[in-house]
Amino acid sequence: MQGNRGPRSEQQNHGPPRQQPNPQQEQQRKPPGADSNGQHTDAGEQSSPNAAFTIDLQNFKKPGEKTYTQRSRLFVGNLPTGTSEEDVEKLFSKYGKPSEIFINKERGFGFIRLETKTLADIAKAELDDTVFKGRQIRVRFATHGASLMVKNLPQFVSNELLEEAFAMFGPIERAIVIVDDRGRPTGKGIVEFANKPSARKALDRCGDGAFLLTTFPRPVTVEPMEQLDEDEGLPERLINKNPLYHKEREQPPRFAQPGSFEYEYAMRWKALMEMEKQQFEQVDRNIKEAQEKLETEMEAARHEHQVMLMRQDLLRRQEELRRMEEAHSQEVQKRKQMELRQEEERRRREEELRAHSEDLMRRQQGQGGNFSEKRDPDMRMHMGGVYHTQTLSVINNTELTLRLLNI
Repeated sequence: MQGNRGPRSEQQNHGPPRQQPNPQQEQQRKPPGADSNGQHTDAGEQSSPNAAFTIDLQNFKKPGEKTYTQRSRLFVGNLPTGTSEEDVEKLFSKYGKPSEIFINKERGFGFIRLETKTLADIAKAELDDTVFKGRQIRVRFATHGASLMVKNLPQFVSNELLEEAFAMFGPIERAIVIVDDRGRPTGKGIVEFANKPSARKALDRCGDGAFLLTTFPRPVTVEPMEQLDEDEGLPERLINKNPLYHKEREQPPRFAQPGSFEYEYAMRWKALMEMEKQQFEQVDRNIKEAQEKLETEMEAARHEHQVMLMRQDLLRRQEELRRMEEAHSQEVQKRKQMELRQEEERRRREEELRAHSEDLMRRQQGQGGNFSEKRDPDMRMHMGGVYHTQTLSVINNTELTLRLLNI
């Protein structure tokens, strides 16, 4: 598996003659599909032993890595006219099954999305500058249209927290906090969404509002990611060889000689660039001083705000205590009034009961006197009747005795 480029021909450069490379270096720089003379062969007609080689995809997939992301999407340019999706899929079949293939047959370019970024790197290294159906194709990574740059990140924001924070706007493929060579955060990060609407939503929401990631009340700023090619750069073969190009290339790289015309203006350019550098540094210092001042004011305001909150909380608790005391006092007063009413009710009932008892006693006493008065004549009549009966009985007995004596 080779990823180096082939030699540049003088016909492609149209520039001044260059030093011939070392044959050993030339052999090492041959691209895949080139013969012993350095000539490109058709990528669809290679007969080398590697042509039938298939990559073990499992060896190029990291644990937990998301697949078929925007980072594994390749741009394929300079395609022959009439190239179909099946042709491109066959060309990339060695690197696994793609999830997206788009071909613009009229303009001769297309896009293909592979499973992982590593496989896309390998495919790019092996297929870039190779000949496909008689044309030398270009393979580049497609620009990530849903990538955002996040600035002013707090110190303790991690990759996981950054992803968790921006997941509210849509699915995320990758979230990275940029660090320096010592692993210290730089205050910047990259968030790559799975689609453009989610990135646009995050851009608009963060631009309109103040999005805070931690306790520190400094909002992050979100900008579209500037798409830069730091891998391939600008090869000589891609420069437009116009008259201005040849005019600029008349002189080779050199140091300007003191006292010459170009030296004078070169030094003036250096002075201007130095002034620009100093002004940028001064602006940075002013911004840093303003940030420190704002942080100091913020801490003082935070302390005052906390004191105010504590005072408000104290007043609230005092008010709650006062209301509780009033409620307790009212409850005690109600209880006392209820007890007084109960006591009055008890006394009233006792008075009523006493009055009722006395009335009953008076009635009983009145009924007892009338009974005695009514009872005396009856007793006398009864006693008189008994006496009369007894008298008659005595008379009768006496008469009977006299009769017996006469007999």
